[in-house]
Amino acid sequence: MSADLQWLLLRKNNSHIVKRGPIFSKEPGNLRNIHSFKYSGFANAKTIDVSDSNGAIRITTRKVNASPHAVAAAATVAPIRARSGGRRALGVGASVAKRGYRPDLRAAVLARISALMATQKEPKASPPRKTRGKKSKAAESS
Repeated sequence: MSADLQWLLLRKNNSHIVKRGPIFSKEPGNLRNIHSFKYSGFANAKTIDVSDSNGAIRITTRKVNASPHAVAAAATVAPIRARSGGRRALGVGASVAKRGYRPDLRAAVLARISALMATQKEPKASPPRKTRGKKSKAAESS
């Protein structure tokens, strides 16, 4: 079945559609979570999925010529170790586009990887609060 026909069948009736304000999609392989043919993980033969599992970021690409019955063999997974650095993660994400595998999604892959890496960072410790008013005067006199 062609990708265009799949999109025509899926675009109105899809369990992953979120209709709150603008229409979004929660489907796997949709990098921007926008309900459109370009970002659809179901309708396109070539999809890129960036996910976080146990602190490691995984970039999964679908093999175009894989059998529809092969589930595990139909995808290639490139893991990025936790705390390996932003440049390494962005380089792995950019290498997918450099190989000619959906170069139009390069910005979306880099945005998703950097967003996932930002969530993995430990938050900065907040500085201690300064006492103000009557409490500060009591602390100075003692």
